[in-house]
Amino acid sequence: MGLAVVDEQHRFGVKQRAKLWEKSENPPHVLVMTATPIPRTLAMTIYGDLDVSIIDELPPGRKPVVTLHKYDNQTTSLYTGIRQQIHQGRQVYIVFPLIKESEKTDLKNLEAGYEALKDIFPEFRMSKIHGQMKSKEKEEEMQRFVKGETQILVATTVIEVGVNVPNASVMVILDAQRFGLSQLHQLRGRVGRGADQSYCILVTHHKLADDTKKRIDIMCDTNDGFEIAEADLKLRGPGDLEGTQQSGIAFDLKIADIARDGQLVQLARDEARKIIDADPDCNRPENALLWHRLKELRKTNIDWAAIS
Repeated sequence: MGLAVVDEQHRFGVKQRAKLWEKSENPPHVLVMTATPIPRTLAMTIYGDLDVSIIDELPPGRKPVVTLHKYDNQTTSLYTGIRQQIHQGRQVYIVFPLIKESEKTDLKNLEAGYEALKDIFPEFRMSKIHGQMKSKEKEEEMQRFVKGETQILVATTVIEVGVNVPNASVMVILDAQRFGLSQLHQLRGRVGRGADQSYCILVTHHKLADDTKKRIDIMCDTNDGFEIAEADLKLRGPGDLEGTQQSGIAFDLKIADIARDGQLVQLARDEARKIIDADPDCNRPENALLWHRLKELRKTNIDWAAIS
């Protein structure tokens, strides 16, 4: 194999992507694509060997999605907005974080929510999709929505990727505090695929932790996936470039902050590249201390750092 293209790269683990390298004696060229780079991938663009191309414009005729934050006691205005959009001929997604009720959490669940929504919107037809349904059932429900036979699609995050309904103009995400920036941005990407103005409504509790409030504010402030990814990196940490952890504080940097000190890290990387190019076999005595220290720091013999 000479070339591997990984679409929706954020949905794959490091080990999963590493298997592609076993398809050939020499590692293939790899192109990874995503609207929201996970922190480890974004860190790779600064610290590792990953060249970046950015598509920073919408396809012709599309408008940026307007993102709004509502608390869960503001449902009256939310339902009014949904009705207005449907009466204009549009369709709506409503996303739940859980399929069924759980004793461990008070998060809203799809099964109970679907029944409640049927009472709230008796005049509209609904579809529902979740991961425990059989593939045939999911496809039938999805096709009903695609064909316009139903106006509201109630779902979990199974619709995060691969769903394209240009007539859908509203994405409602319930308990949005439960989702990460990457998921929120991907779900928002299900609307705004036609020429009409589209909306993403993030519904949360009143009491939000500071980091959660920052996530919601970022989503409302920008549609730029790279800007969102940079915020995600700062909030969650870069993960482990030499391991498989894709977010979190896994770096053992004593002074530098990879999210803050990008230029300094880039400078260090350029200097390291010069040493590697000049001494690829680690033979020069002036570099002996560097190579010795690097071997001490290596946690594993598997070179996960090559898997971007």
